Amino acid sequence: MKRRRVHAMFAAALGACGLVAAIEGLRLERAASTNQAIAQAGAEGLDAKAAPSSDEARFALAVALAASGRYEPALNAYKALIHGDRDDLKRAALYNLGNLHLREAQRRDPSDRLKALPLIELAKQSYRDLLRLDPSDWNARYNLERALWLAPEAEDSAQEPVPPQQSERAVTTMRSDRGELP
Repeated sequence: MKRRRVHAMFAAALGACGLVAAIEGLRLERAASTNQAIAQAGAEGLDAKAAPSSDEARFALAVALAASGRYEPALNAYKALIHGDRDDLKRAALYNLGNLHLREAQRRDPSDRLKALPLIELAKQSYRDLLRLDPSDWNARYNLERALWLAPEAEDSAQEPVPPQQSERAVTTMRSDRGELP
């Protein structure tokens, strides 16, 4: 009886180890195919039209396009990831898209701030969208603060403040004694 129980526990442990090994093998195969898609996209000259098959490879392609200074293809690649199904890549793409807009705004001619202003506004919007999804993202908060420092929000001075409503005044006969302080 004792021997059967030991053999059953050993078989259960062996089955669990086999299941873990199979799952890790699948993850390794998926990572290898993602790396192959990234290498293939890199060999084709970082072209966003040659879209890789996996989302991770699309994200790596977008990062490579942004690093190489190709604004429009990187913008399109990040937007495709934002409209995708994976939330983790959506958050990362929103953050990188805001950074892409800020870098492009800083690369513009410093004497003509009007051309850089729309890009800063797009960066602020991207960071705000990310903070709606994940309010605890401190990197997005910091970059939003920097973008707000570059282009502060305009206050609505066109609206006049509303005067307070006239309240009714009543005469009272109640004594007004000074009370003790708390």
